[in-house]
Amino acid sequence: MPRIKVLPHAQYCPEGAEFEVEANANLCQSLLDHNIKIEHACDMSRACTTCHIVVRKGFNSLEEMDDVEADLLDRAWGLEADSRLSCQVEVVDEDLEIEIPKYTINHASENH
Repeated sequence: MPRIKVLPHAQYCPEGAEFEVEANANLCQSLLDHNIKIEHACDMSRACTTCHIVVRKGFNSLEEMDDVEADLLDRAWGLEADSRLSCQVEVVDEDLEIEIPKYTINHASENH
């Protein structure tokens, strides 16, 4: 089973985390299932960027993103070449190391 390593994030997992998931699991749902409360303001319907992650290891094992995901990521805070929307990532057979960016563009959670 693939192993997910989440780098420390002050709000969502201060100590970092590691867990195994079934192949073909949705990454965002897997994070939530392992008590990492990553934002997902659109309920994983691919309409926002609050579940933005950066894949530090294993990026090339993922399916290529489609144009809709790429367009949405253009609006994400802290966009990097290895950024993805976790709600669109299907974990295959390779381990992943991910980082959750410090900020999102979710105005509701930013007390605006």
